[in-house]
Amino acid sequence: MSKAPAKPAPRRTAYLVLGMHRSGTSAMTQLLALAGANLPANVMPGDEHNAKGYFEPWKIAIFNDERLRAAGSAWDDPFAYPFRPLPEDQENAWLDRASDLFDEEFGRLAWPLMKDPRATVLLPFWRALLDRRCVDLRCVIPVRHPLAVAGSLARRDGFPPEKSVLVWSAYMLAAEAYTRDLPRAFVGYDALLADWRTEVARIEAAHGAPLPKMTQAAAKKVDGFLTPDLRHNADEAGLSALGWAGEIAEAVHGWCVAAARDEGPDRSALDQAAAALAARQAEFGMLVSPATRDLAKARVELSEAQARLEVAARFEAELRAELARLEDGWRTAEHVLEQVEAELDEALATP
Repeated sequence: MSKAPAKPAPRRTAYLVLGMHRSGTSAMTQLLALAGANLPANVMPGDEHNAKGYFEPWKIAIFNDERLRAAGSAWDDPFAYPFRPLPEDQENAWLDRASDLFDEEFGRLAWPLMKDPRATVLLPFWRALLDRRCVDLRCVIPVRHPLAVAGSLARRDGFPPEKSVLVWSAYMLAAEAYTRDLPRAFVGYDALLADWRTEVARIEAAHGAPLPKMTQAAAKKVDGFLTPDLRHNADEAGLSALGWAGEIAEAVHGWCVAAARDEGPDRSALDQAAAALAARQAEFGMLVSPATRDLAKARVELSEAQARLEVAARFEAELRAELARLEDGWRTAEHVLEQVEAELDEALATP
């Protein structure tokens, strides 16, 4: 008797928040989570640079860093776009690892919500994986002024503005190019903070579906979360002072702003910006990309060495504490023994 054919896995829908680091992706992710999308099991906590939290799956972020380095790039490589595929056998091995990670983070959750900026420039890879897992996609792409992003990266990473606006351009070009056939919404970061309800309506219209659970209770939580203090850097008008890097960023930013206003901008401006970036990559990308890869690897090794030193320091402190405890015990025992000996001598001396 022949077996019945296996039933195909039921399709799910995942929300992807795409775009550059420091561009408002964390705020957008929190909004979607409050509206019913499912955060991963292991999220990156907040720190002094983002007190309200990053909401990134830190294990997937580490994986994405490794995958970028495997192709000779890094998250802060201005030439991380376009995507660099690996040989088929190697890519399949990476896809298997990513599949296991996705299951570990999201299991069978109905509305997976993934935010890791690195996934933007790796989106062809993640689209292949999620299609294999029968997961449909809805994308949200926050748009923040590249100089505001540059200001944040200068404080956090010490990047010069030319580098930051180029990396921002690469990420936004990738976000646009790799989502053209998907339900997607470009959302102005300032507009989100000013009137998030209007932006949610735009997202739902672009996706052709409501958010999973935008209740009145969820809306109150969003009101409490999207506060003016999230706008750390004012927009600036100085892109023209950054030479050809600023020209590329200005063209990309102009298109993205128009898209966030539903103006249907002409894509030729993006094509020209992408061509200009490709021309610069042809000129000196072979110097920049390996350097960013090697520096990223050095950062990881330094972080791991610091972690080992911290563990060793804690171990040393514990050993010293244990030694002090043993010494105290020994001194107490020695004192007791001296008392016993004195009492014994006194007893023996008594006729």
